Amino acid sequence: MITQSASLLKSLRQEAVALFREGVAAANPEQAVAAALVKRRAMFEQASRIVLVAFGKAACPMAQAAMPFVRGRLLTAIALTNHENLEPIDGVEVIAGGHPIPDEGSIAGAAAIEDAVSRAQDDDLVLVLVSGGGSALLCAPPAGVELADKIALNNALIRCGADISEINAVRPIFSRLKGGQMARLAGKARVLSLILSDVPGDDIATIASGPTAWPRNSASRALEVLDKYGLWQNLPDALKRRLEQMGASPDATAIDFDNVENIVIGSNAISVRAVIGKAEAKFGSVFHASDWLEGNVLDAAAELHRIARIAAERNGPVAVVCGGETTVKVKGNGKGGRNQELAMCFALLNELKPIDRQWVFLSGGTDGLDGPTDAAGGIVDAGSPDWMRQLGHDPVCSLENNDSYHALACSGDLLITGATGTNVADIQIVLMR
Repeated sequence: MITQSASLLKSLRQEAVALFREGVAAANPEQAVAAALVKRRAMFEQASRIVLVAFGKAACPMAQAAMPFVRGRLLTAIALTNHENLEPIDGVEVIAGGHPIPDEGSIAGAAAIEDAVSRAQDDDLVLVLVSGGGSALLCAPPAGVELADKIALNNALIRCGADISEINAVRPIFSRLKGGQMARLAGKARVLSLILSDVPGDDIATIASGPTAWPRNSASRALEVLDKYGLWQNLPDALKRRLEQMGASPDATAIDFDNVENIVIGSNAISVRAVIGKAEAKFGSVFHASDWLEGNVLDAAAELHRIARIAAERNGPVAVVCGGETTVKVKGNGKGGRNQELAMCFALLNELKPIDRQWVFLSGGTDGLDGPTDAAGGIVDAGSPDWMRQLGHDPVCSLENNDSYHALACSGDLLITGATGTNVADIQIVLMR
């Protein structure tokens, strides 16, 4: 194993964290909302009244940024966010719900949003502010489906290894608001939806399960996903009955989308470009590893490690940057998240085929929260696995038990940023000197 200078490693770690923060800053929800609304002042002036609803991890800063544009015509304003990002806002009813698993707050917040949107009249404007985490938070189960059923479904989906597109193909079937149903509630009122994207390709039908997007979901597609991951057999009876009742796709023709405008104002791609720009200024040589990193964490780590070994052949400082969202199939009972597991997999793969350079690898969630932990992810180097072993954590056994959090904590390799107030998926950075 290459001996790495402590001072160099410290410098590389600091630079990796600084670059990650640049990516988070590029998804600043307040700036993105304000920039979009400045261009649409006429829309607000033409509205008789305005209904403001925001949901997701960035709901509070997005609603705060919108308030100067809607005061004077505001009928009601609701913001639904996760507990970690809850902030009071003058003139806005702010409600905290559970993420990634919905709770009673999610039910209450969704009901308040449903009531607010349904009050809109023909000459009104409904301003919808959507951000990552919105699908889990906006919990509005249909008749016959209880919160416990939704929790069981969400638990199964996020632990089985399904990607976000597959998860959000299932969720709208069991909701009164997702899959275009919020647009239906607005009737003939004009709808403007500003969206922070946390999904590949910025597909508005997938982001937060597309509450204002033309619905593409069907019971058959949901069943396909449930069957793929072996979830149908253990599905609560109420959910099975719901699927049987749906039978075919929701009636999209009953929704008038001529009055709906969906605009993506921030995304993972924008954040990754910001990181690449800063990395080029500092490191010169930058590899953009992937437009969207996805799939199982071990496969994703192997691909990134392969690219890093190729990049290491270049002279001088080198950076490898990408973004996306990997998946973890949970088999153990440990604590961790996909970014923490990705970092550990990368470090362990390096023991088998070492990178012939001094390096650090960072993988972090732009929301600052990786899985059910207080860490955004992990930041490792070639010595990380040895530190874990010396301090009593076998990294291989920890991964098998999905216990990356405690292994990274003992080696000082957790990436802790706190909740950031935004969410545009994950960013991965490799730095070498």
